Formats: sequence, C-alpha cells, structure tokens
Amino acid sequence: MKLPDIISHLLHAQKNFDSEAYANCFSTNAIVQDEGKTYKGREEIRQWNEETNNKYNMHIKVLDLYNDADNMTLSVAVSGTFPGSPIELKYHFEIEDGYIVHLKIN
Repeated sequence: MKLPDIISHLLHAQKNFDSEAYANCFSTNAIVQDEGKTYKGREEIRQWNEETNNKYNMHIKVLDLYNDADNMTLSVAVSGTFPGSPIELKYHFEIEDGYIVHLKIN
C-alpha cells in the first residue's frame, strides 16, 4: 500500500523513536488527540511522543489505509509495554500543505 510521504515519515520517525522528527511531520499549530488529552503545537506533540515512547516502547504495524481527499484513516496494530498489547487503533489524519494538521487516535 502506498502511504502519503508525510505519513511514511511519521512512521519512520516512530520506528526510530525520534520524537523530534515525529513532531516535525506536523504543522506548527497542529493538534493531536489521544487518550482523552489534547496536544497543541510541535513542542507539545514532541513531548507527548517522547513520553509515550519511554513509557510504552511502542511499535506500529500498518493494517490498512482509507483515503478521502486530505482526510485519511490509518488502521494500525500497536504493540508495546502496555496492558492488552497489541491493540488495533485508528489514526485519523487531516493533512494540509504536506503537514499533518490534526491527528485523532482511537
């Protein structure tokens, strides 16, 4: 399956636990929603990703991609050091000008 470049970059950054590169996939005022919390801007997103990596040692396996213009849903299997691992999640992306402007994970 062919993923948009920005999502490929995001997954590559996650695979390498590179929170700086991960955050740089987002626009400067992007929003991430995960586990009932909201993170705004690259710095908060970087911190959230770094904390999540340190806490859970997450690995992501892509299962499917649903594409509708600039809105995409990525189905993934996430494994790590958390109860119930692995779990299937949906990553809902909004992309503008080559950057992720919104990501909701559920």
